[in-house]
Amino acid sequence: MKADPSANYARVVVDTNVLLSAALSSGGVPALLVDQILETGRLVLSEATFSELETRIWHPKFDRYLPIERRRSILQLVQAAAIWVDISADLAQRSFSRDASDDAFIQVAIAATATRLISGDDDLLCLHPLSLDLGVLHILTPRQAWEELRSGG
Repeated sequence: MKADPSANYARVVVDTNVLLSAALSSGGVPALLVDQILETGRLVLSEATFSELETRIWHPKFDRYLPIERRRSILQLVQAAAIWVDISADLAQRSFSRDASDDAFIQVAIAATATRLISGDDDLLCLHPLSLDLGVLHILTPRQAWEELRSGG
């Protein structure tokens, strides 16, 4: 009997760049993946990771692609659909990535005991697989995650 790949996505951390890509292209792999995660699992956020999304989605470069109401809707959907975790002071002090701003996503994964972090950021992807006290965190591109979900393994 094959393992259910969606079990790995019961709680999943999705980097801001993937969420924005999903918002910008509804037919792309990031959008398909985020839709599947919302259908079968839960996104995991902290105040820091949501704040990054909230800040970036309002950048003027998105004005011609995402109307204000669509941006508000995306933020509300993500906020309502997520599992929220608090990051302890000890965990917040831990460093993992060569880009310190990316540590927030790994910290969320640890706090939620998530096994998957989806990102397009090389500073995170180069850490795959990341061995942690509680197991291995798989840091995957949207395509890798989509293929894992679709393959059944």
